[in-house]
Amino acid sequence: MPKKKIKKEDVEMDEIVFEEEETGDAGVKKLRTRLKKCTEEKQEYLDGWQRSKADFVNLKKEHSEQVERLKKFANEDMMHELLPVIESFNMAFANEEAWKSVDENWRRGVEYIHTQFMNALEEKGLKTIDPVGQKFDHNKHDSVELIEQDDKKKSDMIAEVVQKGYELNGKVMRPAKVKVYK
Repeated sequence: MPKKKIKKEDVEMDEIVFEEEETGDAGVKKLRTRLKKCTEEKQEYLDGWQRSKADFVNLKKEHSEQVERLKKFANEDMMHELLPVIESFNMAFANEEAWKSVDENWRRGVEYIHTQFMNALEEKGLKTIDPVGQKFDHNKHDSVELIEQDDKKKSDMIAEVVQKGYELNGKVMRPAKVKVYK
């Protein structure tokens, strides 16, 4: 097989430089070496680009999750400030004798306002924790008193709620204060 001389003009890549006297197998060998090096570099750049793209996708996903968490709990401070208002409504409704002595139209109006207020808070993710009859959960309840009893089925069950608790989008804002059967 005749050996062909490779000239600079025949090569398209700027990085490959041949000397005039290189011919045949030596030139092909050098070309293969450069091609292998270029292929490795290309793969390295491709891998880096793919990692960067994956990192960017993960960053976008993490950012979206952070924005969602921020939206869910942005109102938490305001909700804490509104808890005493809710408690005031509950205290007013709890005194049945005084509540029934108030003009019926006025009472219905206040009850309607309370319902609107609670619905608005529920739409923002506020949920009342009222666990009577449920098993005591230290993550959602604070025990203020233990009540002695003989029935083992009632052990660790909540007997009475002293103060309702509240959750905001699944996060306990204030645990319910309860009396627990011992």
